[in-house]
Amino acid sequence: MSSPTPFSPEETRFAEMVFPEQANHYGALFAGSALALLSKAAFVAASRRARNDVVMARSEATDFHTPVRVGELLDMVARVIRVGRTSLTVEVEGVAETLSTGARRPALHGRFEMVAVDADGRPTPIALKPALGLQAPAGVQ
Repeated sequence: MSSPTPFSPEETRFAEMVFPEQANHYGALFAGSALALLSKAAFVAASRRARNDVVMARSEATDFHTPVRVGELLDMVARVIRVGRTSLTVEVEGVAETLSTGARRPALHGRFEMVAVDADGRPTPIALKPALGLQAPAGVQ
């Protein structure tokens, strides 16, 4: 087995199947469920970069470009786009995919402000450079 290679904690990927319990009465991903998925991706990306506990301070914008239907895959990529002294800005893009055809289309976009906190829940400084991690197996981040 070869040694794991370093990865950049600046990007996190998630894939989520949309099931009926996540849908609204139109058969599309419920906005509250979509926000939960986007914020989860933002949390993981920010936690990886800060290598600390983080909390959400603000959801700056969420755009719903097209419905994500039950049975479709929501492929999300979260990227840290700004690192401040104690806070990070994370953008999350969501792409809907029809698994049977491979057709993909932009579906969601969100921007989140995350804050690194200490054990008492108070803002704490973020290291200037991220600690190197180990790369997960191919296809998993």
